[in-house]
Order: sequence, then C-alpha cells, then structure tokens
Amino acid sequence: MIITKPKPFEEILPYLEGKKNIFIVGCNVCAAKMKTGGEPEVLSMVDRLTAQGYPVIGWVMPTAACSIRSFDHLVEKNEKIREADAILVMGCGSGTSVIAAVSDVFVTGTNETVSLGGCLGANPSKNLCIMCGACNIGDFTGICPNARCPKFQMNGPCGGSKNHKCEVSKENDCVWYLIEQKMDSLHMIPLLKNVQMPKDHAV
Repeated sequence: MIITKPKPFEEILPYLEGKKNIFIVGCNVCAAKMKTGGEPEVLSMVDRLTAQGYPVIGWVMPTAACSIRSFDHLVEKNEKIREADAILVMGCGSGTSVIAAVSDVFVTGTNETVSLGGCLGANPSKNLCIMCGACNIGDFTGICPNARCPKFQMNGPCGGSKNHKCEVSKENDCVWYLIEQKMDSLHMIPLLKNVQMPKDHAV
C-alpha cells in the first residue's frame, strides 16, 4: 500500500488558475485507506474548490488510479472527463503519472507520496519500505531499518533512543529496539554483530 499525505490546499490552487473545466480522479485503494483520496475526500475537494470559485465539472472513483485500462475506462465511469482541461488526481505519484499518460490535458496531484506501507487489519502501517532496490530485510527478520529509522541507520541503535523510543520521532518505538526484540525471540541476536555496509543508491 502506498502511503500518502495531503498537500496543503493552498499549494494545489495555483496549478488550477485559469482552468475552465476541472475533473477529479480519486483512488479507491491506497488513498481511500489513507483517507487522502477516497470518495469522502473527493467530495470534500469538490466542495472546497467550488467554494473558491474553481469550476469542477465532475469526478470519478476508479478502483486504483495507478492501474486503469485506458482513458476510455474513465470515460465509461463519467463522460464529463472528456470536457476537462485539468485533471486533479487524489492518489499517489504513480496514480497521477498513469492518469497523465492516458490523458492529453494538464494533470496534477493533491497528495505527497511518502512511502510504501501495509495494512494490518483496518490500520495502515507507514514506512515499511522505501523501495531502495537493495533489500536486505532478511538480515533484520523482516523489519527494515532503512525505511523505519529517521537517520537511515543500517547498524544500530544510534544511542539516542530513550525508553525504547526514537529520539527523532518520539512517538515511535526505536526500530532497532523492535529488531532486537524480534531477533532475541528467534535466538538470532548474534547476527546483529554483522556490520552492514552502506547502501549504494547509485545503482
């Protein structure tokens, strides 16, 4: 699941200046779970833009903004999209890119794409993966420090945590505490002595 957060409303408006027909595309999967682009959020965006005098001509909720068959697939859901001169996508960066690829009008998004996460029951879990392309999650029993440590420590802990809480994100457990607990339960603590080399992000 892609983790997103809404851009400030004021940052979206300049992209829509001078547009005569604005159409909104939501996302019924990740953005709906994150409450950044589900139907309630799309309807709220329609109301907010309309109240500011921006002409919204319609909206649509594909299953996933990042996975549509074609522009015609969107037309089947709402023909008003044919009249749009601007499409506002309330999904992740991938969804915005896919809609832009099948459309010949201006496209922009309403969200910041933060990370790759997951969903435990109804609760989204953030920062589970940053898609670095050099995965060594097996060295840490399925917990990625590259994604969950604000300092991107590949060898830890850093020494700054207090009461098992991260000194940067004080509301979060230190990921190295979580790794240690899991490895201890699996009798794998000696593996923490292995020094991890820095990631090569130039690949």
